[in-house]
Amino acid sequence: MLRIAIPNKGTLSRPASDMLREAGYRQRTDERDLTCLDTDNEVEFFYLRPRDIATYVGSGDLDLGITGQDLLLDQRSPVQQLLELGFGGATFRFAAPDPSVSLDGKRIATAYPHLVERHLSDNGVKAEVVKLDGAVENAIRLGVADVIADVVATGATLRQAGLTPMGDPILESQAVLISRDSPDHNGVSQLVRRLQGVLVARRYVMLAYDVRADQLDAACAVTPGIEGPTISPLHREGWVAVQAMVLRSSVHRIMDELYDIGARAILVTDIHACRL
Repeated sequence: MLRIAIPNKGTLSRPASDMLREAGYRQRTDERDLTCLDTDNEVEFFYLRPRDIATYVGSGDLDLGITGQDLLLDQRSPVQQLLELGFGGATFRFAAPDPSVSLDGKRIATAYPHLVERHLSDNGVKAEVVKLDGAVENAIRLGVADVIADVVATGATLRQAGLTPMGDPILESQAVLISRDSPDHNGVSQLVRRLQGVLVARRYVMLAYDVRADQLDAACAVTPGIEGPTISPLHREGWVAVQAMVLRSSVHRIMDELYDIGARAILVTDIHACRL
């Protein structure tokens, strides 16, 4: 039976559970539960503090885990990344009241000391790293630091503290699926395929339309699909029906282009699950 760690709280918790439900796995119904047994898929889920997940997976006590790339790199656990999951996006960067200030010789407050220390070392910067737990936005006002390094989503919290992001991002982070070793368990391969299917289903839609046969090449150039469109003859002479997967983000532009070519009965359908 696979043992998988899921974030118990925080911004990754609900999206991780939602994605696993979409992939056909049972999830807890009460957020106070710390475990959930999915007997149909032979998986047991453990809901843990996000910062601890890489440690549990790295020790071999759990087979897989879902955590943030920033937390993964800061923990320095012996794990590998199997799949980027497309949610929990954030930017990790420095911030200060004066964004033009140099980092050299400064005190930098962060909850990610190892990540910051590695970045400073890689860039030849000598500074003091002040480790804090949790929010660090008040560290400068309280005199503990000159600069902070933290995860930034919208930047609203920084602005409220009178801080401005400085320099290039240290890291662009998102949620990832991790394991200790190269997985050879059938359940791991199945989980990865299912999650990949969810990612594709979220990114693509199925587009169906009718078009004159003499405009088919032009229409297929607009909707090439993943492995090519599906084309079927219509009872109406000289017309064909076409189906193709297209990017959800581009679907309205594609529909406009097809209409201009002469396509009609253009329909869009959500994809709930797939295997490619």
